[in-house]
Amino acid sequence: MKYVIVLGDGMADQPIGELGDKTPLEYAKTPVLDELSAVSEIGMVHTIPDGMNPGSDTANLSVMGYDPKIFYSGRSPLEALSIGVPMLDTDIALRCNIVTLSEEEGIPFEERTIIDHSSGEISTEDCAVLLEAVKQELQNEVYKFYVGTSYRHCLIWDKGHVVELTPPHDVLGQKIGQYLPGDQALYDMMKRSYDILVHHPLNEERKKQGLNPANCCWFWGAGTKPLLKNFEEIHHKKGVMISAVDLLKGIAVGAGMDNISVEGANGGLNTNYEGKAEAAVKALAQDGYDFAYIHVEAPDEMGHQGSVERKVKAIENLDSRVIKVVCDGLEAAGVDFRMLVLPDHPTPICVRTHTSDNVPYLLYDSTGKCRQTAHYNEREAQTTGKFVAKGHELISHLFEEA
Repeated sequence: MKYVIVLGDGMADQPIGELGDKTPLEYAKTPVLDELSAVSEIGMVHTIPDGMNPGSDTANLSVMGYDPKIFYSGRSPLEALSIGVPMLDTDIALRCNIVTLSEEEGIPFEERTIIDHSSGEISTEDCAVLLEAVKQELQNEVYKFYVGTSYRHCLIWDKGHVVELTPPHDVLGQKIGQYLPGDQALYDMMKRSYDILVHHPLNEERKKQGLNPANCCWFWGAGTKPLLKNFEEIHHKKGVMISAVDLLKGIAVGAGMDNISVEGANGGLNTNYEGKAEAAVKALAQDGYDFAYIHVEAPDEMGHQGSVERKVKAIENLDSRVIKVVCDGLEAAGVDFRMLVLPDHPTPICVRTHTSDNVPYLLYDSTGKCRQTAHYNEREAQTTGKFVAKGHELISHLFEEA
């Protein structure tokens, strides 16, 4: 038996008026999920432990079987693992987003508005150029910058301390003053980064092309070096991670799992969906892996953008270009498999950020068809009566562990 998790990041939502009071998951055309629903277990799961922030870090740790109450040490340290940052026990890692702030003339930095947490899903190549300009002026023996993926980068603070910082996607459209760091050095670096980047030639060219400029560093997600238990030792399954996002790759590194990089996979709406699915099929059917975790970032990004149409499209792509390819590929290879489909957390269009609400899951077994009438969506999953209160226990259900 082989095992698959297909994780649609932020896929869950709330009913939306323009969709006829349906959620994007209810409204989207998902023929593959509709077919699987008739022969799958469907229920709800609580992925965010009470009292913890509803981040993709805590939620994906839960889905991977790690209780965030025990294993969570901050988001950025997991990303640092992914990009090979040599963290010391005394280091603090911080996420360094390159964001888009408003550029009104003559107003204080604190009065600017955060327009876009991803700078128009800027490419890694362009963002690396901008981060290099920041490094040249701000990097020293205490603060070191490292290039990540797209707008997501890393700052290592030597002998620092964990400080409370606000994720930029939580305050989109708001003035930034009250959300800036209380730590003066971090505050000053963010302010200085705007001065460095606002008129950078690459940003001037982006504006000419109608693209959002990547004009400020935004620090958040501070934490210490993570210590995860080895996934294979816990579950006796050789696992592989397939994601374009450094956070998920870092969880895999910390868990002793392998990462597969897929060309064209970028964490956006136009990612290489089929490439991810085909990589999972090959890993399971040919390369000796027992478990594949396929992470698709697009629904979450579209939720942050507040785009109903694009979020629906991301879900439809997940259905037809990931789940269908995985099912068809493993069946053609004669491989028995169990597949879990779920979000890590909701990213409702109405708030454009994460919430802690329960999320629906679908568990399909290619060898043991069950029969039920619920479709895979938030509303119908709640009616089945199946509920997993501790998200980190769901993976044991996938693996049929006692």
